[in-house]
Amino acid sequence: ERQLPVDEAVRIATAVAGALQAAHDRGVIHRDIKPANILLSGGQPLVADFGIALAAGAGGARLTETGLSVGTPYYMSPEQATGDQRIGPTADTYALGCVLYEMLVGEPPYLGNTAQAVLGKIIQGLPVSATAARKTVPAHVDAAIRKALEKLPADRFTRAADFGAALSDPSFRHGAGADGAGVVVGVGPWKRLTITFGSLAAVLTVALASAFLRPGAPGPVIRYQLETTDLVTSISIQFAFAPDGSWMVYTGSGGTPGTTQLWVKARDRLEATPLDATMEATNPSVSPDGHWIAFIVGGQVRKVPVAGGVATTIADSARASSPVWLDDGTVAYADLAWRVRSVPADGGVSEVVYAPADGWYTAPLAALPNGRGLLFLRCMISCMPTGELWVKDGRSGEAKRLLPDGRWGAYAEGRLLFVRQDGSVFGAPFDLDALALQGAPVPLFDGVTVTNQAQIGLGASGRLGYLSGALSSDRWQAVWVSREGQATPVDTAWSFQTTLDYPGWSLSPDGTRLAMIVRNEPTLEDIWIKELDPGSLSRLTFSEFQDINPRWTPDGRAVTFVSNRGGDYDLYQRKVDGTGADSLLLALEAVGRVRTGSFESGISEALWSRDGQWLVMRVGGVPGQSDQRDIVALRLGRDTVARPLLTAPYDEAVPALSPDDRWLAYESGETGRREIFVRPFPDVESGKWQVSTAGGTSPVWAHSGRELFFINGSRELVSQAVRPGPAFQLGEQRVLFSIDASYELAADYTSFDVGPDDRRFLMVRQTAEAAAEAPQLVVVENWLEEVDRIMRSGIR
Repeated sequence: ERQLPVDEAVRIATAVAGALQAAHDRGVIHRDIKPANILLSGGQPLVADFGIALAAGAGGARLTETGLSVGTPYYMSPEQATGDQRIGPTADTYALGCVLYEMLVGEPPYLGNTAQAVLGKIIQGLPVSATAARKTVPAHVDAAIRKALEKLPADRFTRAADFGAALSDPSFRHGAGADGAGVVVGVGPWKRLTITFGSLAAVLTVALASAFLRPGAPGPVIRYQLETTDLVTSISIQFAFAPDGSWMVYTGSGGTPGTTQLWVKARDRLEATPLDATMEATNPSVSPDGHWIAFIVGGQVRKVPVAGGVATTIADSARASSPVWLDDGTVAYADLAWRVRSVPADGGVSEVVYAPADGWYTAPLAALPNGRGLLFLRCMISCMPTGELWVKDGRSGEAKRLLPDGRWGAYAEGRLLFVRQDGSVFGAPFDLDALALQGAPVPLFDGVTVTNQAQIGLGASGRLGYLSGALSSDRWQAVWVSREGQATPVDTAWSFQTTLDYPGWSLSPDGTRLAMIVRNEPTLEDIWIKELDPGSLSRLTFSEFQDINPRWTPDGRAVTFVSNRGGDYDLYQRKVDGTGADSLLLALEAVGRVRTGSFESGISEALWSRDGQWLVMRVGGVPGQSDQRDIVALRLGRDTVARPLLTAPYDEAVPALSPDDRWLAYESGETGRREIFVRPFPDVESGKWQVSTAGGTSPVWAHSGRELFFINGSRELVSQAVRPGPAFQLGEQRVLFSIDASYELAADYTSFDVGPDDRRFLMVRQTAEAAAEAPQLVVVENWLEEVDRIMRSGIR
């Protein structure tokens, strides 16, 4: 059995502790306690195989060479792992602690792909907590295990019998428990955020190990890169550092395409561990004491202990930008109206810190020390062409602009550090009393990726991280993919740029043309039309705003799209033959407010019924963010205000109508992860069927109406058969093919479309050149030492 009942595991461990004490009293140290050497006879444990005292070995092998570490890697004590020949009884106690942890959790405390990786974690890994991994483990049992697993022999139980006694003592405690800091969960899926070195790998490894073992200590400035395959990138910052620099938290994949989860990566560990209760979370931020992580999920500000546990809600109606912890015990965040608010860190009544004028957006960036204020970003739509760096005075309550061009800012020991639109980083002397620059900015370095915000973060210890390179893959190509997964480019001579987080494309009803978003400049997204296999490319819209999420009208003569040219995200339409002008089809006011606070960002997507009578719309949230979106519908010529279809207090998005307009498929987060559901249309309350069971996104109907395609949680394209008849009936479900990482899987829009014959799918993937230009997360240790030197000498 992978895990035992708690009482059974404790009973076995207590008996083994007694057996070890008997051996120790006779001067015998086992040195290879592991599950295979604990036998059961009539339910009673027997400690077997003391023969390792006769020979040295590693990895469980019996070898005769001298000088080798003795024991099996997963259960070896740190002194055994380092080859120390002075092995005492506490090494057996350590191994028994590992065995008990595994009986309770299901895996040894420290895992790795090689024996060397396991031994490295045993020597330098953070403490683990059985209670953090399995909530039913009593606190005193968890404390006894943690004491048994201490790195120093002197910090463990002196006698094995004392370990057994602690397991039966409910009052026993040791150090920081599962609710404290510095304890990690040693179980569950692992992700790699790997250090990538050049030719000086060996030298850098030694230097980094020294820095890792002395978090926050002054030392040499060291730069290295972390692969970002697991890091979810966005228009706002998705990583943050612990105050002492010993770990980082980042937004990573949640397992289902388009979903997210927070991951914690300790500086001395290769792998990152997932944080429970953070599914769909984004925008992490670390508390000043390093004990808590705040994040955004479903339009709420929540916090979770670093060691894992239950997430609690701090505030509602929040935008997807990183919260900022203030030293007065409050947390600042951006609300749905783009105002900066603060709320007590334990939750309560929030208050407005700064309210921008109409048309302006704000996002908190960093706190100033001693309650002096808050740095925040202020900008127009999409923060183009520039964003402004502002400060809110914590004493007078006044707000003022510090810099006309600033996408990020932080204060550090008398200096204001900031990033400009072009990705260059500067430092300037800063008067904390006057809240003003005291000298000319000095260039520090450049190359930071800039979107709405600069992709950069600074820990209190001086550990800096920033993204360098193109945030999106930049160049894409459209491909036809067969049911067997074979891809053929639409036009080998054609690639394009699209927009991060909401690429948006749509096949015409006859399958001969593609409407899509193309990014022309950093400030512009327009709709273009591509004739397929191959054909000409022509621009359809020419506004100076965002024109996104195109959908064809049923007759194929026009394209409907979303645009913010009027301030809100409204619905527009344009004939594809180029005649006439863009026309406003439906304004936000016509949608109405089915649920308070749901639609402040306007219409995000709209699709037509096949008969051209209905518009089904996704509303709420903003493109690239999922703030509890809803689905509504409006019958043209009859309804003056949209009627609610799906407005439950969780995310509902990506509507798809069947060809006969009888069934509505959609994504929903009601189960805690995104799944595909189907309801009757328009009477959605008369039935509901869950189609996917292991994650589901991007529902698309076959033109025959007898299949519903979607992408499951394993990045596989699935065909769900739908049986014909008056009632909705599900048939066979089968996987068609796997989708590799080069394909774009949108979080807010369908990730593919279906050809008219239902035999091939139109998808978008990276070009080979773009795949080689993925952004890198650059980390700089002791960066403030370099800042001091440059600002003193003026030489980079």
